[in-house]
Amino acid sequence: MLNKKAPAFNLKNSKGEPVRLSDLKGTKVVLYFYPKDDTPGCTIEGNEFSKYVKAFKGQNTVIFGVSKDSVESHDKFKCKFNFGFELLADINEELCKKFDVIKEKNMYGKKYMGIERSTFVIDEEQKIIAEYRKVKAEGHAEAVLGFIKSHS
Repeated sequence: MLNKKAPAFNLKNSKGEPVRLSDLKGTKVVLYFYPKDDTPGCTIEGNEFSKYVKAFKGQNTVIFGVSKDSVESHDKFKCKFNFGFELLADINEELCKKFDVIKEKNMYGKKYMGIERSTFVIDEEQKIIAEYRKVKAEGHAEAVLGFIKSHS
């Protein structure tokens, strides 16, 4: 996916409003995929991205968290932790599949398909300039911000 045009998307945010990649041309976009609202790792990741929202904005960058959770679930999660960015509802896994983040996972010996924590940085021309797979939540937002600052 690196150095390729980012797949188009049109998903609803936590307010039920449509968010289209095509409307974001001229701005860098951080799309981070996470497994589930209001779970420990996802909360850490969301809080860390939220902590750096102003710094990302200073780099002409918007952040979107993406999971399969509903608009209502996203709204509760975003409000509970006062995230300074939007969460996108990919209920049908359309965007998850386009970015190939649905992977076999294993919890307590039970295998299932779920979202592998992954992040993509999309430049102003909508090309993918960074790809992070199998992300560890802690410290990740700061690393992404460092990448963006070094590629400005």
